[in-house]
Amino acid sequence: MALVLNDRVKETTTTTGTGAITLAGAVSSFETFAAGVGNSNTTYYAIVHQTANEFEVGLGTLNGDSSTITRTTVISSSNSDSAVNFSSGTKDVFCTFPASKTMDMVLTGQGDLAYASAANTPARLGIGSAGQVLQVNSGGNAPEWAASSGVSAGFVIAMSVAL
Repeated sequence: MALVLNDRVKETTTTTGTGAITLAGAVSSFETFAAGVGNSNTTYYAIVHQTANEFEVGLGTLNGDSSTITRTTVISSSNSDSAVNFSSGTKDVFCTFPASKTMDMVLTGQGDLAYASAANTPARLGIGSAGQVLQVNSGGNAPEWAASSGVSAGFVIAMSVAL
C-alpha cells in the first residue's frame, strides 16, 4: 500500500456515522478513487457535507476494490478535529493535500533546514552559528546544532552507505 495523491479525484457518498465511507461514484468530469488512487492505497481525503456544516480532512485507506475508504487519521474537522459523525445527505469525497503536511511557510530564513518532526509534520531548524555542526539530538529524532569539537572551518559531512 502506497500513499497516492492525484488531481481531480472526487466521488459522492451518503454514508452516515463515523465508520468507513462507501463511495457512490465519480462526480461528472472527475475520476473515481479506484482510477486515481488505486485499490488498497492510502490517500489524503476531504469529506464535505453538501447541506450540513460538516467536514473532515484526513488520511484514509481504500479497501481492496476501492469501494470504501477507511478513515485512518483525522487531521482536521468540524468536530474539533475528531472523526465527524456524518448526518444523512450527500457528501463530496475528494483527494486533497492538507496544509499541515506542506513545507510552505516552514522555512522562514536563509539557511533554514526542513525536517519531519516526531509527529510527522513539517518542522524547521534555523541556521546555526559559525563553527557549529549538525547532529542528531539525544532522543534520536531531530537535528540540532552543536559545537564543532575541533573543526576550524568549512562543512563537515558524514555519510554512511550500505553496500
